[in-house]
Amino acid sequence: MDGFVQRSEEPIFDGHLFSVRRVTYVDPEGETFDREIVRHPGAVTVVPVHEDGTVTLVRQLRVPVGEPVLEAPAGTCDVDGEDLEATASRELEEEAGLRPGRLRYLASVYNSPGYTDQKTAIFLATDLEPGRARPSGAEERFLSVEQVRLADVEDLVAGGRLVDSTTIVGLLLARRLLSGSGSGSGA
Repeated sequence: MDGFVQRSEEPIFDGHLFSVRRVTYVDPEGETFDREIVRHPGAVTVVPVHEDGTVTLVRQLRVPVGEPVLEAPAGTCDVDGEDLEATASRELEEEAGLRPGRLRYLASVYNSPGYTDQKTAIFLATDLEPGRARPSGAEERFLSVEQVRLADVEDLVAGGRLVDSTTIVGLLLARRLLSGSGSGSGA
């Protein structure tokens, strides 16, 4: 942004999937301020839509919120050199046991730009074929797979059943694309 200048960035913590940094900026009036931020390699979310208008979602424990969350299959871009489409295909098969015949990029969103640079690429997966689920970690070993109707997305959000932001964005964009119109009412 005009007038803001980053002065420095210091490591606070370096983990396997993310790091925490203290950044120092100077504002347009010359005042210095610090922020702690999370540096993240990015992620993908995949909205797998079946021919009947249903979507496969997974429910898994999300430790930071202390409860299971119903969400589209997703994962961190944690394989060096792997492109986003390959990451999306891999995550879909690992979590939901599905392989996409076709992947379409929908959008990229910042998950929470107030404290992290994590950016998630959202894909629509269609022409789905059975694959082999390969859970990784305790949360994935105990996840459940659920079907929802793409046409019901607003009701699922309003009812508190869907709370994951990238899932909500992905479902709304998928429904819009598949309906062939700007607002759409279902697949």
